[in-house]
Amino acid sequence: MTLATDYLQAYDAQLRTDAETPSALNVAPLGPLRLVTFAGGRGFITYQDLAGADEPAIAELVSGALDHFRADPEIRTVEWKTRGHDRAPGLHEALLANGFCADEPESIMIGPLEALCRDAPAPAGVTLRRVTAEADVRAMSAAVDEAFGEAVDTRMAQALLDRLARDDGMELWVAETDGRIVCGGRLEPVPGTDFVGIWGGATLPAYRGRGIYRALTAARARSALALGKNFVHSDSTEDSRPILERSGLIRVSTTTPYNWTR
Repeated sequence: MTLATDYLQAYDAQLRTDAETPSALNVAPLGPLRLVTFAGGRGFITYQDLAGADEPAIAELVSGALDHFRADPEIRTVEWKTRGHDRAPGLHEALLANGFCADEPESIMIGPLEALCRDAPAPAGVTLRRVTAEADVRAMSAAVDEAFGEAVDTRMAQALLDRLARDDGMELWVAETDGRIVCGGRLEPVPGTDFVGIWGGATLPAYRGRGIYRALTAARARSALALGKNFVHSDSTEDSRPILERSGLIRVSTTTPYNWTR
């Protein structure tokens, strides 16, 4: 087998279901699905596989999952996380028929943490640090929203603060220059595995192309190595995928989020 095949098998065995939802407020089963409620009115649907479901069965799962979240008035958005290597006949059509919209596909990247630490110094004038103070967390969350071209969501900042208060292992890291946070991202150790996830990494457009994202990724990787982890995984946009590939990570599949908004 190829290294990519080995990594993909490890991804399916170790990095789906429980590993994806360490901050869940509630998890309800529906057949093979896990219907997850997060803080801030967010629903999330994931699974290890669809248990061989055919097209009609998948259509029932989609409508049943959405009914579950519609029944909770606090839920404002729901994400169904698909993977390109899953057998899922009719899933795309069923999601669209139920009002979900597909986002851009992302690459599932996996590789050794050590590779992320090589040749990634902080650019001149850039400071990298882990943040925990409320003002820093809110500034980081706002910067990441801006970097992704989204409106600032104070609920996400509050959800991050709530997680830090629970001390579930998540770390928040930022890069600062010119007196402001210009890049941020999370580190998510996966309990019971050799993996960590790097998530939410984004750099403000005016500061891209300077190696800031690469340096912040290396800082998170060094922190993960200190925790005894060996491998990293990430769902990467087309902006970050080439950076991670140059650092030795391998694209093993794709993931496409489908989102429903009340």
